Amino acid sequence: MSLSNWNNKRIFVTVLLFIALSILVVCSIFHPGNYFSEVEYNVRVTNGFTNNSSLPLVIWCISSEDMDIGGRALQERDDYSWSFKASPFTFLWTWWQHNSNYRCTMKWDQRRKKFDAFKFPRDFRRCGPLRRCSWLVKEDGFYFSNDDLDWNKDFSWS
Repeated sequence: MSLSNWNNKRIFVTVLLFIALSILVVCSIFHPGNYFSEVEYNVRVTNGFTNNSSLPLVIWCISSEDMDIGGRALQERDDYSWSFKASPFTFLWTWWQHNSNYRCTMKWDQRRKKFDAFKFPRDFRRCGPLRRCSWLVKEDGFYFSNDDLDWNKDFSWS
């Protein structure tokens, strides 16, 4: 084997090791201690309307894999929630594919709005270390929180 081929192989192996270590570092930043295990995310949508006792807020959700996760009619302060598990490596793959998503349709009176209740890569860090992704739907729009205390308006009905 020539010296040139040996150097090329060494460079190739070094680059592969660098890439593998980089992936592990990225995973450790986003999910410390959970490199290979699954992590659970909790998504919750709450009816935050102040006076809709006669007309419920209707929610229906599906996953990006076209799995119907169901829905229900929410009265004031009722919520609809679900959990799902995925590994950090699954998230890297789905980020590449751009399809890790839970999409919901909300209906109240004549208003109708589709929104992403969970969308990778937008939410996997935004949901915080507890992996809580909470939505509060009000008359003026949709609010997000990862601690159920600080609510930030993400968008309006229109």
